[in-house]
Amino acid sequence: MDNTSIITQVANPKEEEIISSSQEKVSQSNSSLKKHRNRSIFSPFFCCFRDYNVEPPATNNKTCSLPPPAEENSPPPKPPAEYLLPEVSINDYSKNCVVIDLDETLVHSSFKPISNADFIVPVEIDGTVHQVYVLKRPHVDEFLQKLGELFECVLFTASLAKYADPVADLLDRWGVFRARLFRESCVFHRGNYVKDLSLLGRELNKVIIVDNSPASYIFHPENAVPVQSWFDDMTDTELLDLLPLFEGLSKETDVYSVLQSLRAR
Repeated sequence: MDNTSIITQVANPKEEEIISSSQEKVSQSNSSLKKHRNRSIFSPFFCCFRDYNVEPPATNNKTCSLPPPAEENSPPPKPPAEYLLPEVSINDYSKNCVVIDLDETLVHSSFKPISNADFIVPVEIDGTVHQVYVLKRPHVDEFLQKLGELFECVLFTASLAKYADPVADLLDRWGVFRARLFRESCVFHRGNYVKDLSLLGRELNKVIIVDNSPASYIFHPENAVPVQSWFDDMTDTELLDLLPLFEGLSKETDVYSVLQSLRAR
């Protein structure tokens, strides 16, 4: 294994290795979310988001294997034998669940040295230790602390655990993440690692996903609060700007009503 498959990110437009890019416009409910989103991949670095126009599966996506269409009058597909998340704890029993992405949502990481890196994480690849330089997005500490008070928070990244787990250890000093899910928990669908929210073991009308990549939530776009990809803009305020929205969502028994009304604006 080499560094082509450790971290799942979109590429930084400022990096020299960019070889291709695509743009997509996602219409969102507030001004901070109504932006063009640049998507691209590094040839030697990134592997996961090949097609941002990917369509959701035509079949029922409640199971991980995406089965063929059921015959007429056949019984409905069974739920997965084991969900990705454990039972809800007593402290989180009445809270909605927020699924939070890592790369380009909370942090930006690179194998290239970054002079102002917040963390330097050693990652072993084929017997050789490589240094990963990690920048924290502005206001990420306040964002995580607040969401940890209001929600059952789950880290869900398409990166490998050998990189993402130590980054989460350094990032989450307050124990905000009740669980951590990595690439093996994703569904590989048409060249993309998709986070299938139906596999979590939570009521979908109580689940929100925060992610910079539309491909990650293509199965459940109605549950998404998209964020702009972040690389190194230290004046960025998007996480801070989202806090009022999440304070409102924390009080809802059905998040769809709020998210749908926001998309309709």
